[in-house]
Amino acid sequence: MNKVMKALKFAVCIALPVLSVTALRAQTSADLQRELAAIGGKHRGKVAFFAENLKTGQTVGIEPDQVVQTASVIKLAILYEAMEQVREGKTHLDDRIVMKKSDEVPGSGVLLFFDTPLTITLKDALTMMIIMSDNTATNLVIDHLGLANIDERIEKLGLKNTWLYKKVFQPAEGPVPADQKIYGLGKTTPQEMADVMRKIATCDLAEPGLPSTPQDGQLCGIMLHMLTNQFYRDSIPRYLDDLDLGGAGGAIANKSGALNAVRNDVAAISSKNGLLILSIFTYDNQDQSWTSDNEAELTIAKLAKAIVNAWSPDGLAAFPQLQTK
Repeated sequence: MNKVMKALKFAVCIALPVLSVTALRAQTSADLQRELAAIGGKHRGKVAFFAENLKTGQTVGIEPDQVVQTASVIKLAILYEAMEQVREGKTHLDDRIVMKKSDEVPGSGVLLFFDTPLTITLKDALTMMIIMSDNTATNLVIDHLGLANIDERIEKLGLKNTWLYKKVFQPAEGPVPADQKIYGLGKTTPQEMADVMRKIATCDLAEPGLPSTPQDGQLCGIMLHMLTNQFYRDSIPRYLDDLDLGGAGGAIANKSGALNAVRNDVAAISSKNGLLILSIFTYDNQDQSWTSDNEAELTIAKLAKAIVNAWSPDGLAAFPQLQTK
């Protein structure tokens, strides 16, 4: 009997730390969820987001399955398709693309100020599409990859509510779903766009059941290099640079998007406590100003800081797979 009792006591002692960690994580998530709800509740507009700690499995969110306008965040899906076509040998990063005067569209970017015809590589176009959110570059990439191929890839990923409808500042061509008039360039949900960013950050390029290739790591490094150098840093990254205690840089890979009443940002954050995915969308915003202190930009930044403070108080660390050039 004594042996049995000792065994039971030993089993309880082993189980208690596990239960304590689980309970602590549940409490942390509950406290964080309340804090995030309070931040979102003060916003003069609507907020939908999803965040995940890939190390612990913890998640938080508000309306994570809400269908929203993507604005330029859809460029993440375009970037992903480009790298899939490269790894499949259908296209190459050094492919030449000729920009004509008729390709120029307004909005973010610099290509519309260049003399035409201009020849650039696919990699150059992708870099400008991500770093400067260049709309002209985006349309060149869409033409090169094929819009139908981008949407087919989205469908293969199992994303039920994500869609790229058309090129930027161009009318939709051919038959399109009726809700295109509602969402414009594209639609998604916070959960689904988080899925796209997760695949990029974890270098999950192979389709289910198929092996990865030696090229995958290089391609993921190229994507992360673009995303960590994104020019627009007024949303998720705004308050997080102070958490980069080592001053390493290259810890926040994000893609933002903006319309008059819309501000979005999706990021993978390399922290000292693991990889974090944040996918934050705001819409029907009362503040439609185009300044760095737009209310929605600040709301997104506050949400991001609260999440990272809770999940990685030890700070950030650069992505190990980043390319140097």
